Formats: sequence, C-alpha cells, structure tokens
Amino acid sequence: MGNKECEEYVKERMKLLPRFLKTVCEVWPEAAKKFADFYEVIWRDGALDRKTKELIFTAIGVATASPRCIVHVIAAVEAGATDEEILEAVTVGFIGAGFYPNNPGIPYAFEYAVKAIEVAQKYRRGEDWEYLKPPEFRG
Repeated sequence: MGNKECEEYVKERMKLLPRFLKTVCEVWPEAAKKFADFYEVIWRDGALDRKTKELIFTAIGVATASPRCIVHVIAAVEAGATDEEILEAVTVGFIGAGFYPNNPGIPYAFEYAVKAIEVAQKYRRGEDWEYLKPPEFRG
C-alpha cells in the first residue's frame, strides 16, 4: 500500500488524517491501517453515535490541553457536528479543566476551546489550519 493509498484508507475510516498517522503511513503502512481499523471499531455508531463520540473526545482534548487531540473536531465536523454542538462540547471541556486534580486549569483550556472552534471553521472553509502549541505552565 503506497503512502497516498494508506492516507486515504486512514482518512476514510477515521474521518481525519492525524499527522502521526501520515508519518506512520510513510514508514509502516500496515500499522497505520490497523490503527485506523481499531479506531473505526471504537468510533462507529453504537449506543452513542460517532458525532457524539468525536465531540466527547474533542472536549477531552480541551480539558487536558492536548494540542493534538483537539483535531478530533475535524472528525466531528465530518460526522455532522454543527458549530453550536462544537461550542457546547468545547465549553464542557474548558469548564471540566477546572475540576480535576493536576489539571491545566480553565484559562489554559479556554485557549484550546477557542482553537478547536477555529480549526472547525477553517476546515469547513477548506483553509489551512495549524495545531496549537503545548501550554507553558508557569508557577
């Protein structure tokens, strides 16, 4: 399986192509494909639909200030999430950041919530977007 074919396979199953899997497609396409298959099993419609699962994962990315996990907002868009649904999900995420031990805190998570909304808007318009840099916690 070539790089482009692998990337298309991953994107079809995951509704996005994470950067790390783009690299894995280059060096070990079989592993990238297996990861995408595993992902598809977890994210397929079940008791919760895929859109809801992607919104949950986006909120987790916001709550944990994960510069990479907020990319799941793209899969949420692909699964039919509206701007209003994304706004509510990322709001839950940044509020959640203030309520668990060793958290990044609401101010840091709010930055991720705003970035997730920006990524979704740029993706919808077909524009380039960039990941958020990891937070720098200061004491």
